Parts: sequence; structure tokens; C-alpha cells
Amino acid sequence: MQRGPTKLPAAVAGGLILAVVLDTFIQLAWKQAVAPVPDTASVAATARAVLSSPLFYAAMLAFAAQLWNWMRVLARADLSFAQPFTALSYLSVLVLSWLLLHERLSITRLVGVAFILSGVFCISRTPFRTAGPAGADPGNSSPPRP
Repeated sequence: MQRGPTKLPAAVAGGLILAVVLDTFIQLAWKQAVAPVPDTASVAATARAVLSSPLFYAAMLAFAAQLWNWMRVLARADLSFAQPFTALSYLSVLVLSWLLLHERLSITRLVGVAFILSGVFCISRTPFRTAGPAGADPGNSSPPRP
């Protein structure tokens, strides 16, 4: 039997928001960590420059937080539901890159982000959790116990 959309639990919604925030921070920190490195720098010089940047270590810390957060989200929601929501970071990175890094916005990028947002909207209309193994209670959000 097909279930209709259900209310998204606060833990899943918060985790998805945190995933977008962390991914946005990681992308911007990563960009700023490598920004001072000249295009002609050797691999060794690039590695030295990046490893001396506090933003590189902040991004690594955010990666660890993202891993923990993502495990918590996936314990409560299907990957096929949760993963598309992380595409919202394309929008946040685009806007913040434009505002903070003064990057150029083209119509092609804006149309691309509009397509991404429409896809996220379509995914958001589906149930956040699919039925588990045969005999499992589909309304039960806790994982099965051994």
C-alpha cells in the first residue's frame, strides 16, 4: 500500500538544515584556503600553503561534523529522500559566493539552481521513510533491534 506524505520529524529537518549549512561552510572555507595559492604553484607548494591555512583545518573539522550529522539523518530517513535536500547547498554556495567572494552570477547558473530547487520540491512531496523489511511497522521510525 502506498503511503502519502508524512510530517517530517524535527530531527530529520534539523539534520538536513545542518547538512546544508555545514556543506556551504566547507565549500566556502575550502575556496578561501586555496585562494592565495597561485595557479602556477607546484604540488608541494600548494600542499604547504593549504596545510598552513586555518581555514583548511576548519573545513576538516566541519567534514567530521558533517559525517556525524549525516549518520544521524540517515538513521531516521531514506537516503533517496535525504540526499536531494543537500542540493540546497548549491543555492547557498551560489548566493554566498556572490555576496562574500564577489563571484559572477550568470543566467545559466541561476536557471540551473532553479532546476535543482524544483527537483528538491518534488522530492519533498514524497514520504520521508519507506517501509522497512517485511513485517516491520512502517510507522516505526526506530531501527529494528537484533
